[in-house]
Amino acid sequence: MAGSQDIAEDPRNAEVKVWINGALVPRAAATVSVFDGGFIAGDGVWEGLRLHRGRLLFADAHLARLFQGARAIDLDIGMTADDLLAAMHATCAANAMQDGVHLRLMVTRGLKKTPSQDPRQTVGGPTVVIVAEHKVPPLTLYASGLSLLTSTMRCTRPDQFDMRLNSHSRLNLILALIQAYKAGADEALMLDDAGHVASCNATNFFFVRDGVVCTSTGRACFNGITRGHVIALCRSAGIPIRLDDFSLLDVASAEEAFCTGTFAGLTPVNAIDGRRFAGGLPGPVTARLAALYATLTEDPAAGR
Repeated sequence: MAGSQDIAEDPRNAEVKVWINGALVPRAAATVSVFDGGFIAGDGVWEGLRLHRGRLLFADAHLARLFQGARAIDLDIGMTADDLLAAMHATCAANAMQDGVHLRLMVTRGLKKTPSQDPRQTVGGPTVVIVAEHKVPPLTLYASGLSLLTSTMRCTRPDQFDMRLNSHSRLNLILALIQAYKAGADEALMLDDAGHVASCNATNFFFVRDGVVCTSTGRACFNGITRGHVIALCRSAGIPIRLDDFSLLDVASAEEAFCTGTFAGLTPVNAIDGRRFAGGLPGPVTARLAALYATLTEDPAAGR
């Protein structure tokens, strides 16, 4: 398997303990009810975080996004941000984890008295799950890069379904990914409703043209924490950056491109729709930004 979510296999993950509503349980026993709103209707919000040298990177930003999403769907998490932070650290401690760890924090609306999308059918409180795994990208991914295919599946406008909501409902993104890998690519490049380049199916997308880093306006793409850091790093380092509505023609004339996400950071792109980028990977601007981002993650203020 190739893709931005590809992992280096680690046998330690077979024995991890999973945090479910305050209890740490073995992976094999980590289950939720078939009457849970997340299972029935994808009713919930989630965050992915990295544990790096004992710190949860950019935890405040991730938790703020989680609570914003929960408020937007009228979901009471029932815990404070500090409660969740403590629970994530407790999960890592129970698994003797310090570095090279990816966590998935998931909150669903909880049990329903009957299978239904109606939130008023909920009984009890939310379901909160924390999965922590020894999880890093394959060592070859940064050098080999990702091939992208432009999908016919579109990112939606904010008045249709706001892509900034990190919800459990991902079927349109899964369909885009299936389309990409069935055609031999690693990941899908997705356009918005007007045909502008928006996002990949699991990551944010940037390209470099004439030395300028280009990315979408953010109107129809993920509200990526790493995307935000890359934009800020460009501005602070004096790297020209432009947020705008771009077409595939703009991308076709790019010198390099990369994807961003919490798990892999910056990942170079080697080809889009069969058109390969000239030169080796990563490109010079991608390499510079990746180095700046790596430095940022070492800042003690970057994690909690």
